[in-house]
Amino acid sequence: MKLDVLQTGPIPPIVEPIFDEAFTMHKLHKAADREAFLKDVAPKIRGIATFGAIPISAEFMQKFPKLEIVANMGVGYDSVDAKWAGEHGIIVTNTPGVLDDEVADTTIALLLNTLRQLPQSERYLRAGKWVEKAFPLTAASLRDRTIGIIGMGRIGKAIAKRIEAFGRPVVYHSRRPAADVSYRHYPKLLDMARDVDTLIAIIPGGAETKHMIDARVFEALGPSGVFINVARGSVVDENALIEALRSKKILSAGLDVFADEPRVPQELIDMDHIVLFPHVASASVHTRRAMGTLVADNLKAWAAGKPPLTPVPETPYPPKR
Repeated sequence: MKLDVLQTGPIPPIVEPIFDEAFTMHKLHKAADREAFLKDVAPKIRGIATFGAIPISAEFMQKFPKLEIVANMGVGYDSVDAKWAGEHGIIVTNTPGVLDDEVADTTIALLLNTLRQLPQSERYLRAGKWVEKAFPLTAASLRDRTIGIIGMGRIGKAIAKRIEAFGRPVVYHSRRPAADVSYRHYPKLLDMARDVDTLIAIIPGGAETKHMIDARVFEALGPSGVFINVARGSVVDENALIEALRSKKILSAGLDVFADEPRVPQELIDMDHIVLFPHVASASVHTRRAMGTLVADNLKAWAAGKPPLTPVPETPYPPKR
C-alpha cells in the first residue's frame, strides 16, 4: 500500500514523477471544492507534502486523524505549526543543506546589484539613454564596507565565506554565538547595526523573528546603509523599511522576499534606487530538483518504517522523553 499524501500546491515538474510513482497523491490545489475534497480524503491521509503558501496550522492538521508526517519544501518552515505537531506526535521535515550554495550565490548577486545599481544600468541601456549620455556614477560599492549578517546558520556561513573572498569584514548577530566561525558576534542587533553599513538578513520566519528588523534598526544603520533580505518578508517591518528608504534614513535595499508575496507594495515598486527579486534565491533547476527529491525521500523513509532524514528541532526523531 502506497502512503496517502496530501499535496498542497503544484510540485516542480522536474520531480513530480517521483511523487506520483512513490505515493498516492491527493492534489488539493486541483480540487474544485476544497472543503469537500478534504472531507473525502482526510480519513486516509498519513502525510502532507507542502508546496505553496497554504499554512499548515494546528487546525488544518487536526482534519487528518491518521496524519504522521509533514514534509516541507524549503529550509524555512514557518508556515507549519511545528510546535503543535511535535506535541501531537507528528514529524515535520524540511530541506536543509541542498539550497545553501544557490541562496548564498544569489545573496551576493543581490548585494552587488543593489550597491552598483546594475539592473538600473541595464534598463538605462535598453531605453536607449546611453547614446545620449553615460549612466550616472554609483554612490555605493562593496569597497570599504563592513557586512553584518543577521543569522549564522548554514546559509549565513556560506554567505560569509563568499564575502570574505571579496576581502570585506564580516560580523553577525544571532541569539547565541555560532560554532566554528571566527567572526565577531553581536548579542544585540542594534549594536551591530550601528557598527556596520550593510545588513544581510538570513534568519527563519515565525513569531520569534517577526518585525525584528524595524525602524530602530534602520535608524542605527544610517544614511549610507544598505539592507539585503533573503530571509522572510515577515522579519522586516515593511512599512518602516518603506519609510526609511523614502526619507533616506538608509541608502538602498535589495529584497528577494516580501510580507505578502507575490503582492509587493507599490511604494517599493515605484522606487528606482532599490533592487527587487521575485523570491528566486533557490530557484534553479538543480536546487529545486534537490529540494523536491529530499521532500520525497523523507516521505519514502517514513513509509518504509525508517527514521525521517531531516526532522526539524521541534519534532526530533526519536522523540525526546
